[in-house]
Amino acid sequence: MRPPLPALPARLLRTGLLPGALAVALTATALPAAAAAAPADAPSRPAADAARDAEPPVAVSAYDDAFLEQYEKIKDPANGYFREFDGLLVPYHSVETLIVEAPDHGHATTSEAFSYYLWLEAAYGRITGDWQPFNDAWAAMEAFIIPGTADQPTNASYNPASPATYIAEHDTPQGYPSPLDNGVRVGQDPLADELSSTYGTDEIYGMHWLLDVDNTYGYGFCGDGSDDAPAYINTFQRGSQESVWETVPHPSCETFDHGGPNGFLDLFTRDSNYSQQWRYTNAPDADARAVQVAYLAHTWAGEQGNADAVAGPVADAARMGDYLRYAMYDKYFKRVGDCVGATSCAPGSGKNSAHYLMSWYYAWGGALQNAQYPWAWRIGGSSAHQGYQNPLAAYALSEVDALEPESATGAADWAVSMDRQLEFLQWLQSAEGGIAGGATNSWGGDYGQPPAGSAQFYGMYYDWQPVWHDPPSNQWFGFQVWGMERVAQLYQTTGDQRAKDILDNWVPWAMANTTVGTGGDFQVPADMRWSGQPDTWTGTPTGNSGLHVEVTSHGQDVGVAAGLAKTLLYYAAGSGDADARAMGEGLLDALLANRDAIGIATEEVRADYQRFDDEVYIPQGWSGQMANGDQVRPGATFSSIRSFYEDDPDWPQVEAYLNGGEAPTFTYHRFWAQVDVATAFAVHDELFG
Repeated sequence: MRPPLPALPARLLRTGLLPGALAVALTATALPAAAAAAPADAPSRPAADAARDAEPPVAVSAYDDAFLEQYEKIKDPANGYFREFDGLLVPYHSVETLIVEAPDHGHATTSEAFSYYLWLEAAYGRITGDWQPFNDAWAAMEAFIIPGTADQPTNASYNPASPATYIAEHDTPQGYPSPLDNGVRVGQDPLADELSSTYGTDEIYGMHWLLDVDNTYGYGFCGDGSDDAPAYINTFQRGSQESVWETVPHPSCETFDHGGPNGFLDLFTRDSNYSQQWRYTNAPDADARAVQVAYLAHTWAGEQGNADAVAGPVADAARMGDYLRYAMYDKYFKRVGDCVGATSCAPGSGKNSAHYLMSWYYAWGGALQNAQYPWAWRIGGSSAHQGYQNPLAAYALSEVDALEPESATGAADWAVSMDRQLEFLQWLQSAEGGIAGGATNSWGGDYGQPPAGSAQFYGMYYDWQPVWHDPPSNQWFGFQVWGMERVAQLYQTTGDQRAKDILDNWVPWAMANTTVGTGGDFQVPADMRWSGQPDTWTGTPTGNSGLHVEVTSHGQDVGVAAGLAKTLLYYAAGSGDADARAMGEGLLDALLANRDAIGIATEEVRADYQRFDDEVYIPQGWSGQMANGDQVRPGATFSSIRSFYEDDPDWPQVEAYLNGGEAPTFTYHRFWAQVDVATAFAVHDELFG
């Protein structure tokens, strides 16, 4: 049995929050050729600074008009938010190419971006009654970021009684490669047989998290070095301290054509016999958002008397939710609760390895088709972050007939998950109102001993920075609004009292740390500092007098501001809170005042770009090459294995900074943020007209 690679995938965050990562991916078979698309070295849009200098559009008077204006900017091919492949659109992470966050290039994309693309088109369908763009967005997601049949060819060799071989995680890249350990017993996978019998296939229906849209790295289809695009890639693999600046991007389909003699595998795992293989990692918050948006589309189309117009994607979303249950399970299907010691923690059986939360990832992989002895593996995720929880998606998958999964236990599992997620957020709510990090069933990624006195949630241990530490994973305020927006929408939709109680404490804290001025000026929280820990969960919120949060910096992140506005508006619609509505509308007006020719954006200073010179750890004696010939060996740096950045039109700003100049400033048009802005306008139109 071949194992997964040891660490976890990342989420693309505007501030560059960077996880320790895990398994990788390969490219879709028979990807259609680019049609009328600009090649990677010839952007199809004006330079960003020229766009900023352009005359802004005429002011609008209604938020639905503001949505349509923003929608047209995002969908305008000249503005560069998408690349077209045979009539289907793939969103970039950002219009600009020189941007380093969780994706390390602007013309990469993520499952998150696809979920936001769906949201954009669902909002368009509600306002216009035209659902074809939503259906096209789902088709693009299926074509390009959900691995197809030929992309996961050896799943039939998967043995649910032995899901994967254990590999311990380590804090830093210097702890890798990490050896396979057949001496650690793993649990049983209770989902595989049910899913196979339900859907008549051994394939996984879920998104891989990272896609090289323009084939910038040059790995091509299945790592063959061709010009085929998009291409599945991965970056994070080496522990909680591995930031994006310390990663080695590699093809998800490992054919040994790049890297060293064993491709890139022996940077991550130590094995006696490396095999060519495919590997994918799912980011559960993106799949859950896709389900959430499908629920919205179903609701809105139904209100128009046209639910059949979106019936296909809605059924597919129910199926995606069925497979998303892998995110509810411990990484190696070990028993959840007081799980300490890799050899002593009991293997799970049945569903006692489920924590029923949205973990940081699930992953799957296997041998390539031509393997003499085919094999496949699957893992869940042991750590859950508050920002990944989506009780609204859990509600849809357990309570809405059209979204209930077809499997025998899928809807019931999601009903448990909805309750468990709300409890999780109650448990993590600080005395001030902010939501703390999360919990893990595998301390340190190796089932280690947690600090004495660690608070527990159903036997999992409190972790203020679950999954990655450079920077701390719950430092960014954006995770607060992503999570609370879903809670607020659940409250507005269902009246759930638990959701209201959470918001009653969170909303005043968020508003007290937000200011809205005039002329487009606004300040929303950016970074936070945490202290203390919650009380051990007993089923009833305690107020957590020993858990505290402090907002340490503010900024003008338009995506975060839009997410906060939506949260306040949903809360106001459910509760009648006039102050929340007023601040939500104030944020929308401030966003409108920051329009430019291609979207809504503000300038930001990127002092972190000094890390272009960061060394990437490569073990002594290891050497290899990137697809373009960049040398991978001890002493390599982030920029030395990404020499393509030297040809980027924005590189001179970074180069001057590295040579002792001022930190560069950029005005970025991130896809997720631009869609968050658009949908914020649409939410006001939906709730208040």
